[in-house]
Amino acid sequence: MSYIEFLTTYGPRLMTGTLITIALTVLAGLLAVAIAFAAALMKLSPSMVVRGIATTYIEIFRGTSLLVQLYWIFFVLPLFGITLEKFTAGYITVGMNLGAYGAELVRGAIKSVPRGQWEAALALNMSPAKRMIRIILPQAIVVMLPPWGNLFIELLKGTALVSLIAVADLMFQAKQINGSTFLSAQSFGTALIIYYIVARFGITPSMRWLERRSLRMLGRG
Repeated sequence: MSYIEFLTTYGPRLMTGTLITIALTVLAGLLAVAIAFAAALMKLSPSMVVRGIATTYIEIFRGTSLLVQLYWIFFVLPLFGITLEKFTAGYITVGMNLGAYGAELVRGAIKSVPRGQWEAALALNMSPAKRMIRIILPQAIVVMLPPWGNLFIELLKGTALVSLIAVADLMFQAKQINGSTFLSAQSFGTALIIYYIVARFGITPSMRWLERRSLRMLGRG
C-alpha cells in the first residue's frame, strides 16, 4: 500500500483522532492555567495552611508519573464512588499534572516583578487583590509566557497517554490502525507529523502572538 493510499483509507480516522487530541489539549490547557494561578497565589499566601495545601498538591503531581495519575483518576476513584467518563478523566488528569508545573512558573514570574512595583502599588493605597490584578500580574504574565509555550507543547504530547484508557485520540487511532495493518511507519509516522504540525503551527504562533500582545499592553511593543 502506497502512502497516498494509506492516507486515503485511514486519513479520516486520523483526523478524527486529531480533533479529539486538540480538544483534550485545549480543555487540559485551560484547566492547567486555572490551577497554576490558583496554586501559585495560594503558595504566596501568608497563611501556612493555605501554603501547605498548595505545596502538597504541587509536590504530589510533579513528583509522580502522569500515567499513574491517569490510572488513579480513571480506575481507582470509582472505588471511592467517583466515576469520570474517560475523556473527562483524560483532560482533568493532564490539566492537573501540568497545572502543578505551571504553578511554579507563575509563582516565579510573580516573584520576579521588581520590588519597587510592589511598593509603588502599596503607596497608591491599592488593596492586595487590586495590586495583583492591575500591577503585578500584567508584568508577570510577560515573563511567564515563553515557558508556558514549552509547557503547552508538553501538554499536547502528554495527551497521547489518554489512549491507554481508550480515549479515541490521535495516538489511539494510530495504534488501532497499526494493529490491523502492521503499517507501523505509516501509522506512527503520520501521527508524529500531525503532532509536530499542531505544536509548530498551532501552539507556537499562538504563544508568540500572546507575548507580543502582552508587551504592547505594557507599552513595550
